[in-house]
Amino acid sequence: MKRLRRLVELVCGVDPGLRRMLHYWAATCLLYVACIVQILVQIDHGFSDPAVAHPLIRYGCAVAAGFYLLIRFSARIGLKPDQLAVSQALFSLVCTMFLYAISGPLRGATLVMTVVVIAFCMFAARPRQTLMLSLTALAGMGATMWYLAASDPARFPPAQEAQSFGYLAAALLSTALLSGEMHKLRSRLKHQRRELSDALDTIRVLATVDELTSLVNRRRMHEVLAAEERRQPSTRGTCIALLDMDFFKQVNDQCGHAAGDSVLRCFSQAARACLRGEDVLARWGGEEFLLLLPDASLDDARGVLERMLDGVHAMPVPGVEDRRISFSAGLATRQPGEPFADAIHRADKALYRAKEEGRDRIVSA
Repeated sequence: MKRLRRLVELVCGVDPGLRRMLHYWAATCLLYVACIVQILVQIDHGFSDPAVAHPLIRYGCAVAAGFYLLIRFSARIGLKPDQLAVSQALFSLVCTMFLYAISGPLRGATLVMTVVVIAFCMFAARPRQTLMLSLTALAGMGATMWYLAASDPARFPPAQEAQSFGYLAAALLSTALLSGEMHKLRSRLKHQRRELSDALDTIRVLATVDELTSLVNRRRMHEVLAAEERRQPSTRGTCIALLDMDFFKQVNDQCGHAAGDSVLRCFSQAARACLRGEDVLARWGGEEFLLLLPDASLDDARGVLERMLDGVHAMPVPGVEDRRISFSAGLATRQPGEPFADAIHRADKALYRAKEEGRDRIVSA
């Protein structure tokens, strides 16, 4: 199985864009195979000269193999997908012109392949490139028809060739027009996908981050706690702390809700500056915050909270310059196997004791 996977990676590469181009190349090769089968049938029924048809088959197979190498190593030689598509289309158009010339009474049916070649380019080439290919196909096929009609009018009546050219021109120009419309549609779809992706990112942020403080919200914190419960417990333990801003209602009542919002924003900035890399601080509700301290002893956790207290005391808050901002905290160590809900409940009790003892302090459960 591993050998097969390695073989596939060797043949097709690992880049999704490269594999997509090789899929298009494989589809083109199936078209070549179908044409080769038709040519062999034409030879068998005497419609085509084998002395001319067989070299065309060998030429087509050799160039198709060459295009595989160009696509496979396009990144190294600096070929872009649209350049490869246009080059392969030009090769296919040349083959179609020769096929038209050797197909005798069946030549009209081969004109369909010209339209198919242009249609294949819709997926990789730009509209202007598709239009230029259509004009090139018309010029090349027109020259082929003119030469055949001029050199052998009995087998290639000029009026019939002119009529066939008219149908081909209408089909190719229509295909080029449709290519332009398809390109516009693809561009709109890509733009809509980008907008949808951006909207999903915004929704994801709104679902996990508190808009006012930029801290994780309660919903996201529940997910973090659930993941922490599944994690292998550390030897140092895990601590949990509940924090509540002191006299926050007075700030809102006396200074206004805008000042209260400033207090919460400044608190979140000052608090995050004191956290360790693995700590998680969440807005738990209103002016209450929950702090998770993984791999922390009770002394480690207290040290973090004391730094936070010092930072909050020193932080400037616009509109509340005459007040000393502080918080009360209840700290608990989570016991091995204990649900976080129980540890939070004990931290909550410790928080109430901190308030009863005068606020602006840390109390351990």
